[in-house]
Amino acid sequence: MRTENHTYDELDLRVLRALEIDGRASFSRIGAVLGVSDQTVARRFRGLSEDGGVRVVAVTDFEALGRDQWLLRLRCAPDGAEAIAAALARRPDTLWVGLMAGGTEVFTVTRPRSRDDHDELLLGKLPRTPSVLEIRVHQVLHRFYGGPESWLSKRVVLTEAEEEALRPPPRGPGPARIDPEDEPLVALLERDGRATYPELARATGRSESAVKRRLAALLSSGAVYFDIDYPPELVGHGVLAALWITAAPSALHSVGEALAAHPEVAYATATSGVSNLTATAVARDTPGLYAYLSRRLGTLEGVQHVETAPIVRRVKQLTYPKPRF
Repeated sequence: MRTENHTYDELDLRVLRALEIDGRASFSRIGAVLGVSDQTVARRFRGLSEDGGVRVVAVTDFEALGRDQWLLRLRCAPDGAEAIAAALARRPDTLWVGLMAGGTEVFTVTRPRSRDDHDELLLGKLPRTPSVLEIRVHQVLHRFYGGPESWLSKRVVLTEAEEEALRPPPRGPGPARIDPEDEPLVALLERDGRATYPELARATGRSESAVKRRLAALLSSGAVYFDIDYPPELVGHGVLAALWITAAPSALHSVGEALAAHPEVAYATATSGVSNLTATAVARDTPGLYAYLSRRLGTLEGVQHVETAPIVRRVKQLTYPKPRF
């Protein structure tokens, strides 16, 4: 990422938010809503992609599908954490991998496709890895914020009318599901959410019209959504921290809902384990993180304990490992 070589202004953020609302919206549609030409939108998106590392990707919503998700905290020997994080990032069942605690702890979100995958990782590979000194496992019980709900939306860089003009049709009736024949389609969209319909047709062996119908059904059911992979530094918030929060059982839901409303929170979920809530906080700088911890979060009724671990590097975000520059 070369953000120091590029100045991002309000229009860049508006284009970014527009793509977050509808990752496959045409540049002409985005331009019409934002009041600029489609060439301007294309040029801004190219700059965001080449200089800021921005990607549009499809993400499978495991919560909508009713599938289990797990948060793993791995305390590692100092000389082994990076290699373990890199190995986890290469696994298809990890969604997010980060280094914390000065680079001696790995935090990852895993989405095993089967019980065998789950057991193979937690009971097989990790316990036999010499550099792994401690494993803490938290099952995701309920998502309060994250997934299709984006942190960037809390910045309100588009008007309500602009957001409504870009928003895809609401979720339709019927259960969320991904059929086996959908896998090639989803796999390509995980790499490039803006892949063209001819590219999707070639990858799936279906006609373009069939691909359009199936993608519309996946989005409408909530099984898949589009997201933006971008560095928080791009929008002026370069400090991330994982928070493990213990709330009184009677206050678990109210604290979770309050976290979801905090502008600093990008992700919040109820979990199993000693701490019953996990959140990701985003701040402009270290004083901003301290202000959030000591004021908004620190005064929240029902919070009994907070453990904070700054994230020193994101190794994988969304679907693919992040390159190092």
